Amino acid sequence: MAEEDDLDDLLEELDSQGDLETSQQVLSLRTESRRYDKPVTIIDGFDLPDPEIESTASDLKSALGTGGTVDEGRIELQGDHRDRVPELLRDRGFDVRE
Repeated sequence: MAEEDDLDDLLEELDSQGDLETSQQVLSLRTESRRYDKPVTIIDGFDLPDPEIESTASDLKSALGTGGTVDEGRIELQGDHRDRVPELLRDRGFDVRE
């Protein structure tokens, strides 16, 4: 039983360090016009492993009901979502510079 408690404590400590890493990252947000003047929201500044960026992108796409991709460590979302993305990222513990 004591081993389980030690393991739980260690997992919580590791998780809290991950949250600290997330909160220390300052993300930038911008939009660009792409083909046919379609807007794309770009989120830059991640210092996370690709699977975590992919997971964050997936969460954002689901929450916004839009498509998107991860390209060179940044998230690109179809459409202009500057009004909703900062709040969604802050809810996940990121610091966002608009």
